[in-house]
Amino acid sequence: MNAVWTIAKKELQSYFDSLIAYILLVLFLGFSGFFTWLFGSDIFLVGQASLQSFFSIAYWTLFFFTPALTMRLLAEEKKTGTIELLLTKAVTDRQVVLGKFLSALVLVMIALFFTFPYVITLSKIGNLDAGEILCGYGGLVLMSAAYISVGLYASSITNNQIVAFLLSLSIGLFFHIIFEVLASNFTGFLAQLFTTLSLSNHFESMSRGVVDSRDIIYFGSVIFLGLFLSELSLTKRNLN
Repeated sequence: MNAVWTIAKKELQSYFDSLIAYILLVLFLGFSGFFTWLFGSDIFLVGQASLQSFFSIAYWTLFFFTPALTMRLLAEEKKTGTIELLLTKAVTDRQVVLGKFLSALVLVMIALFFTFPYVITLSKIGNLDAGEILCGYGGLVLMSAAYISVGLYASSITNNQIVAFLLSLSIGLFFHIIFEVLASNFTGFLAQLFTTLSLSNHFESMSRGVVDSRDIIYFGSVIFLGLFLSELSLTKRNLN
């Protein structure tokens, strides 16, 4: 576990050293703040103390920002050759994958932490549903973790950051939009299958304050699969 945390701290520091963290934090807070409070939802006129508008905006904002966070995690190391040096040290492929996954997830959680003033502001307007707030933020963290694992896999199979970004975004589109569209165009078993695969379906459930074991299992499965494939990609590279 110490090795995982060491790698995570190193990657997190590199985000701030390269200004990536500052840029993404400013953009995320700027977009979410503008569309939550000023444009579109006009939260003060809704007449209800709810962060549903923020969760809806963050759902899309994090979808685009997550591939930007993950595209360099392994692709850059492979391009510069530092991945070889890293993997010759006393760390396993799994520790490398988990460390890099954790670094991106911590950065997302930092970004979400800076939106806490939204909660304070709304608490002055009316009575907040604590369950809805906790589940909404939990849903955003789980969604981000799922897309980080997908982005990490995309970054593990190429040494080009742009290719990793586009591949991660393309895979994410299926979970974010395409499965939901397919579900609405089919009936019976296929409709149920695509509904189950749709990330938006599970996120919307949590953002409303509903905790369902099926949603937790879904996010956990996507995260596990992404991390497993990332580790498998590194393992195959070592065997070659």
